Amino acid sequence: MKCTRCLLRLLGQSAYAAARPTRPSSLRSPQHDQAVRCFRGNKGSPVTAEFIGEDRTKMPVATRDPFTAEHKTKASFVEALQAFAKADVRRRGHVEFIYAALKKMPEFGVERDLAVYNQLLDVFPKEVFVPRNFIQRMFNHYPRQQECAVQLLEQMENYGVMPNVETKVLLVQIFGAKGHPMRKYQRIMYWFPKFKHANPFPIPHQLPEDPVDLARFSLKRIANDLDAKVTIYQMPCTDATESGHQISLPHIVGIQSPDQMELLGKHDPSRPVFVEGPFPLWLRKTCVHYYVLRAEPVPPGDKVEESFDPERCFYYPLQLDLDFDRDFGDLETFDVEDLDEGPVFAMCMTSQGDQATLNQWISGLQESNPILGQIPTVFRLQAGTRELRAETSREESPREESAAPEGPEVTEEARRHSN
Repeated sequence: MKCTRCLLRLLGQSAYAAARPTRPSSLRSPQHDQAVRCFRGNKGSPVTAEFIGEDRTKMPVATRDPFTAEHKTKASFVEALQAFAKADVRRRGHVEFIYAALKKMPEFGVERDLAVYNQLLDVFPKEVFVPRNFIQRMFNHYPRQQECAVQLLEQMENYGVMPNVETKVLLVQIFGAKGHPMRKYQRIMYWFPKFKHANPFPIPHQLPEDPVDLARFSLKRIANDLDAKVTIYQMPCTDATESGHQISLPHIVGIQSPDQMELLGKHDPSRPVFVEGPFPLWLRKTCVHYYVLRAEPVPPGDKVEESFDPERCFYYPLQLDLDFDRDFGDLETFDVEDLDEGPVFAMCMTSQGDQATLNQWISGLQESNPILGQIPTVFRLQAGTRELRAETSREESPREESAAPEGPEVTEEARRHSN
């Protein structure tokens, strides 16, 4: 029986080889040789097969990154989303595409655009991932797609973008009303309205690009006094010396309130004041530096307690003497540590924190505070950050070299007064 089966197989192979037209070797192409494949039969005998009607000359072309536009704008980002949606009806590879789009959104400047997030959600196929019964809903139907949508909503939450009704409709069409993305949407809509206006001192998303405007905004935020006055002592400009060298003058912006002027007017001229800094201040992703003019705390023996006038303000009294009934469980004394850091008389911001520049700030303050001409000034300047040191070294000029010897004289005078 086995011999008969082998004989029939050999006869069939010889008949197939005789019926197939043969080509001369000179007319055969490499593509024809690649199109011939060998398969194994049941007993391991090789059987040749040829793919007819298949063009093997077309090699697969590598797909390029859709987010490599020359001009990275919102229009180019939306165009990439629309091109992917029109390329394939089934939207194959949409999860990887959405993850790549989420990473590229800050580069295109659309990380806070709600319309772009809705268009990105529209990339998901509709009514495919909706669970049909409670078992599918319980076992997290299509987990990769649901996790991708949750990541998209989390990025919206991180950038402070509140979803709208269109986002809800898209999530219901894609994952149903009981999916994990819909629960994430409900949590965002519950908490965002509660914390949206919770910060009494909000920071705008777009900070001023002008260094003078940025310094004015930062000083007003630090002072937190409506009566404080911002003064621009020097605008950034470029000047030329007598020898023809170009020098860049930094900006100097200061702030002082009437209460600080009053404290400085009552300061003892025999005690020095100090210029300290730079101190960092972070405004979102931007770091600025400021300097303060302050004094040491008054010794306990020299403090003079001022009596408050009870009729100065009837609505907001400055001193209250109330005697509440105490229980046996209440403590008569409280362990509270009072730390006096000394008064702060003024603050300023400048792009070049050397002693010569801060001397100009003190000279400008002396016009509105004449007592500064009698008080010695001591500079306690730190090394500063790397960016500030690099900026200072880059803006070195002959003007700074000529003004540098003024620093030690002021310091020596302060030491003589302090001694």
